[in-house]
Amino acid sequence: MPELDARRRSRLPASAFAYVDSQGRRRLPIHDEAHVRNALARFNQVRFEDDAAREQARRRVLLAARRYGIVPLGFIDAQLRSERLQGEADARRGPPPALPTGAVTFLLSDLEGSTALLQQLGERYGRLLAEVRRIHRTAVRRQGGHEVDARADEFFAAFTRPASALAAALAIEARLRRRAWPQGLAVRARIGLHGGRPTLTESGYVGLAVHTVARVCAVGHGGQILVSGASRAALEGETPSGISFLELGPHRLRGLPEPVALFQVTGPDLPADFPPPRAS
Repeated sequence: MPELDARRRSRLPASAFAYVDSQGRRRLPIHDEAHVRNALARFNQVRFEDDAAREQARRRVLLAARRYGIVPLGFIDAQLRSERLQGEADARRGPPPALPTGAVTFLLSDLEGSTALLQQLGERYGRLLAEVRRIHRTAVRRQGGHEVDARADEFFAAFTRPASALAAALAIEARLRRRAWPQGLAVRARIGLHGGRPTLTESGYVGLAVHTVARVCAVGHGGQILVSGASRAALEGETPSGISFLELGPHRLRGLPEPVALFQVTGPDLPADFPPPRAS
């Protein structure tokens, strides 16, 4: 296989690689037959950011193999063996930790202007979204929270302690602000916090608390953390140093029977000036 030096590598388009991570690092070149064979051999040595990225890279390698008439029997066998071993490991670990019940504080986040980001980035939007989710998952996990759902540009998590939910929200906003995004884009999430006693079913949480946190998040702005009156009261005495709450007053939120008191989380490292809560 001819050596692919840095100069030749830099001249190849992103489509000549099976995997481009969220930092723009390009892995597994597949621009010619020799490199496709190499990608097949080295695939399991690459550390992918998540399962979705791995699956996308796997499809690209297999399509490239088909293009060059390569029958990747060894690759397929290796993938099946890897999946079997992973399944056995998962079985030994047992089921994932159960979602909390009783008094729960929800965190719901979504990206502001996600459609515009998609239009600007095209196929690279998927990598940006993967990095945003990684930031959320890391913050939630470090605070002992539980991921409930992640779909499109939304991220939903549950916590047994309101203070942990707030700490996760602060960490998410800080990491999103400090991250260097493609094309210098600003990536901002609006985050809502609300607590209650939802019902946990086989398909997830149900109850008024779920609808309330969705509405609290929806009326916020990118970079803003909004807290309901219920969560504000629960945080009494557990607020981190330097963090306070700006009272925004009661707001009627779509589909909810009573107005909800809203508070904006403020602090030295948080943006302060936002328009009034959006119409819900």
